[in-house]
Amino acid sequence: MKARRAFDIHIFNLANGNHDYRFEVSGSFFELFENEMFSTGKLTADVSLQKSESMIQMIFKVEGTIELTCDRSLDLFDQPISFENTMIYKFGEEEKELSEDVMIILNDTQTINIADLLFEFIGLQVPMKKLHPRFQEEDDDDDQEEGVMVYSSTVDDSKTEEQQEEDVDPRWAALKKLKNKK
Repeated sequence: MKARRAFDIHIFNLANGNHDYRFEVSGSFFELFENEMFSTGKLTADVSLQKSESMIQMIFKVEGTIELTCDRSLDLFDQPISFENTMIYKFGEEEKELSEDVMIILNDTQTINIADLLFEFIGLQVPMKKLHPRFQEEDDDDDQEEGVMVYSSTVDDSKTEEQQEEDVDPRWAALKKLKNKK
């Protein structure tokens, strides 16, 4: 619980304007969450908060590394992470999520805890294919060797319209005659 409180931002008596915060995201942070994809890391989260009468905008700039398990060799390796995300909190009468980056919070909210939000942002940075750096070059070579997929349709423009009509299936020719009579 104490580790979670380290990620509280007290907004109740915060003056309107810009405020900057820095959070260290490391072992105790990752222990708060049960996750199979990653459980350790060392990151720094710089949060720039801009408060106005009706809303709070937070810009998260996170850099560092998380420890992942390679899908191919099951070896552990450090994956560099660097991203920037924005979250907007609007003041209102009831708490609800308007979209993935806009939340309504109560007018008398005392603090905003950003631990869950940071964990979600970090989780979105984990690549689908987790490869140890020593396999990265091989994987890039494999992607280039696969070649380019080409879609084409074979239309022989050299045939005249009469020749194309002759190539029509005889079952459809009878229907075509009926259509032309009308």
